[in-house]
Amino acid sequence: MQTYVVAFSVALAAAYFITPQVKELAIKAGALDAPDARKVHTTPIPRMGGLAIYFGFVLAVLSSMHISHEILGLLLGGTVILAVGIIDDMIQLSAKVKLLGQIMAAAVLVLFDVRIEWLTNPFGDMIYVNYLAIPITIMWVVGLTNTVNLIDGLDGLAAGVSTIASLTILLVALEQNFWTVAILTAALAGSALGFLQHNFNPAKIFMGDTGSMFLGYMLAAVSILGAVKSAATIALIVPIVALGLPIMDTAFAIIRRYMNGRPIFKPDKGHLHHRLLAMGLSQKQAVLLMYVISSFLGVSAIVLTEVSQVSAGLIVLAIIIVACLGAKKIGVLSNNDGVLKHTDSVKSH
Repeated sequence: MQTYVVAFSVALAAAYFITPQVKELAIKAGALDAPDARKVHTTPIPRMGGLAIYFGFVLAVLSSMHISHEILGLLLGGTVILAVGIIDDMIQLSAKVKLLGQIMAAAVLVLFDVRIEWLTNPFGDMIYVNYLAIPITIMWVVGLTNTVNLIDGLDGLAAGVSTIASLTILLVALEQNFWTVAILTAALAGSALGFLQHNFNPAKIFMGDTGSMFLGYMLAAVSILGAVKSAATIALIVPIVALGLPIMDTAFAIIRRYMNGRPIFKPDKGHLHHRLLAMGLSQKQAVLLMYVISSFLGVSAIVLTEVSQVSAGLIVLAIIIVACLGAKKIGVLSNNDGVLKHTDSVKSH
């Protein structure tokens, strides 16, 4: 049996069976997600379910691969971001403190020589970033960490999108013979999928920031490992396209809040999943539609690795154009005061 299959299976089983215990722990610790004007659920739900994802991932990695210097750094950094998530799920950290924790977790990767040292120039040779390696690496990790964190708004959404993105990177890694990346993404996909069986609507437990930040962090870190082995030819583009849905949703949120004169980091109800609910879709329908979109983007990411740079550029441009037209069509960029009222009325039915 291939090692990546073992990693996936161990992570899947571990996360699935550990989640009920984590749920009980979250209840005893008082880590409950209470409903409010911005959230969709109407009763308190235990969060901190990311602990199960973390344990599933770590058990799979320890049981299926050699722990090198870089892998040790990845696991230690993941533990730091997990700790930040646990504290946030318990006492609600401020945005600045949480950002500081994310930077610290990203810095662990840098200390263990997991960093972006060059980028691919589509018109020529590689571009060595030299002294910019550290800030670029930290921005990459913090950016993807927050991207997955921000999309965690409906039952099963972040877990499902992360599973699809992990499987996308896994397939590319297998095609390129990047076995380390393949095993890590198999473990990540398995742990997210194992948890998803408890998290899909109606959710029995939320992953909380414990899980969403861990998943985003790991996808960012694994992508850097792939970039080291592939000279960044495709390794950084694949996760960007595979995570295109949450990335574009985050970008639209920043643009929307700026245009409406609102603080960029202040939560609102104008995200894609909120708009889909306001249009009359149920939680399950909205999540499944976003799974389909994520799967399409995953296939597109795989196609990028098989075509010329010109064709790849045209594909990415087409994705951006379609995304912008779709965002305008459903009002993701518009003022969302009406969305708050409409969504609340939908939720009350």
